[in-house]
Amino acid sequence: MSSVLLVYPFFRRSLDRSRFRFPPLGPAYVAASLRRAGHQVRLLDCTFLSRERARRQALAARADAVGVYCMATMRDDALWFARQLRGRCDLLVAGGPLPTCEPETFLADFDVVVRGEGEQTMVDVLAAHAAGADLGAVPGVVTAADGGAAVAGPPRPFAPDLDALPFPARDLLPNAAYISHGRRRYGYAVTTVMSSRGCPFACEFCSNVVFGSSYRERSPTSVVDEVEQALALGYDRISFSDDVFTMRPERVVAVCDEIEGRDLRFAWECLARVDGIDRPTAERMRRAGCRTVFFGLESGSDEILRVMRKGITAAQAREAVWAAHGAGLEVGAFFILCYPGETDDTVLETLSFAASLPVDYLGLSMPYPLPGTRLRERMESRVTGESRPDGSLVMNQQLTYTSEFSAAKMRFAILTGKGQFVLRRRLGRYGPAAVRLTQAPTEALFRRLR
Repeated sequence: MSSVLLVYPFFRRSLDRSRFRFPPLGPAYVAASLRRAGHQVRLLDCTFLSRERARRQALAARADAVGVYCMATMRDDALWFARQLRGRCDLLVAGGPLPTCEPETFLADFDVVVRGEGEQTMVDVLAAHAAGADLGAVPGVVTAADGGAAVAGPPRPFAPDLDALPFPARDLLPNAAYISHGRRRYGYAVTTVMSSRGCPFACEFCSNVVFGSSYRERSPTSVVDEVEQALALGYDRISFSDDVFTMRPERVVAVCDEIEGRDLRFAWECLARVDGIDRPTAERMRRAGCRTVFFGLESGSDEILRVMRKGITAAQAREAVWAAHGAGLEVGAFFILCYPGETDDTVLETLSFAASLPVDYLGLSMPYPLPGTRLRERMESRVTGESRPDGSLVMNQQLTYTSEFSAAKMRFAILTGKGQFVLRRRLGRYGPAAVRLTQAPTEALFRRLR
């Protein structure tokens, strides 16, 4: 059996302001499957490390095989690790969202690329390598031909039974660092549990290349078993990382029943769609410990929601937010401003819509044509670069394509929305009036910007 090092090449910036800083479940799932197959596994999570310290630890592992996880914002760091480790191990493997949709980017530096769900594929890759077999014949991989061209092996079917997968190898993660960070940053320590995989919806901007449009659920018993395991490590809160936790309200109720049946007392949060939650469901979630629900509202314009292929309306969004708020839940909302196809009028419509909602957290973002999305396909000829946090004091967002809106205008829209949110939150019942006073001058300035 092999010694394996799995690398999560994310390095926190000094100005990191993200509310969402969680242990990486993907590599932890792969680690658990490799251990079950008999391999010795280490997991190097770089979140709280310097690059030099991470490099030293990676080299000191002296692993036979190294797997590096990568998403769009980690490309340069993933390739850097491969170049540091080339010649120091027998096998270099890339996996995760970006290698799944752009395998050719990694083939010059890695021996093989794993596409999609990696648990069984990594086990099979190591078995084929140990046997001296053709890695390109393993389902779910891409290798390079002699001329350097990408050669895809047979497709890997999605795991049909999620309950059969071992729980993520959380003991390999730097839990103490995450717990300390969470309690300093938010006042509580939070980790993730994934109770389902995939999303059947087709939002234009969403990259769901690993799990695709499949939708598979774990049993409530399995989900809450893992919750108990995570809480035993010292975490205070669980964030369900499903693309849509509320896909089926009856399943949400079943998970709530399982939590209450075990008399578990812990706070949790989840992502939801506005067409998957109503007041009774929200109240049931609240009684079972849910404290926050996050909605991807994206726009306050029905016209732009159709362009985005969200499959919802602004009226549905308003109703869902008020239902969750009325049930006593904190509400988070995400919006994308200055989306391709927008006008000044639709952006201002979204800002006004966001300011009218009783939300406790507001996420405002520029559009990002991520690899593997329909938006990327539509904007391919206009893409100028990949997302790289700029580390500024204002915001860590960059314009990565040629847009009708300048980066300055996008940033102004984002700052306007955040300012209105702060006014509403801090001034209480006077907040709406204060927002109305600011709207006319900020709208006029926004229209003048190019």
